[in-house]
Amino acid sequence: MNKYLKYFGIALLVILIDQAVKMLVHFEMDFGTPGQILIFGDWFKLHYTTNPGMAFGMELGSEYGKLILTTFRLVAMVGIGYYLYYIIANKQNPVYILCISMILGGAIGNLVDSVFYGIWLNNAPYNAPMPWFHGQVVDMFYFDLWEGYIPDWVPLWGGSYTALWPIFNVADASIFIGVAIILIFQNRFFPEPKKEEHSSTQEVEIK
Repeated sequence: MNKYLKYFGIALLVILIDQAVKMLVHFEMDFGTPGQILIFGDWFKLHYTTNPGMAFGMELGSEYGKLILTTFRLVAMVGIGYYLYYIIANKQNPVYILCISMILGGAIGNLVDSVFYGIWLNNAPYNAPMPWFHGQVVDMFYFDLWEGYIPDWVPLWGGSYTALWPIFNVADASIFIGVAIILIFQNRFFPEPKKEEHSSTQEVEIK
């Protein structure tokens, strides 16, 4: 039982830190540029903003797009949680399990925003059919490396004014780090089975 508590506890820790930072930002900072706090010069700032969609601000276009997105996040959370339980039970690589724990914590952290913040923080879009499941994710970490207009021919982000990198939160960072470690060390986490070398020797008797 302790092995499950350890890794699910890591996910819970990510959730608690993520939500604590979001609450501090919401209640202690002004929204947008007026409340911006410089951390390292002009290139790293705390900047309170909200994201109604997915990563990089992408949204589903229909009236119920946000509801569909939140429902998908809820299903994904259940799937990741079950997968974490499975790999713990099967004693997979501890670092890999840690990464999945971080991904689960980050997924739940942003899910909390989507499900509850429309009510708790009253930040659902003005045209939301209902505030439940329509909350916007709170973001605050801003690496201001570049900003400008992206040409129309660029897929997904073309025709918009954007910044590099997008503003993110603790949950996003936890997911990113978890996925990055898995990609970098995937050969160690998922080693290919060694091919058995069959060698046949023939003994030749010389009489």
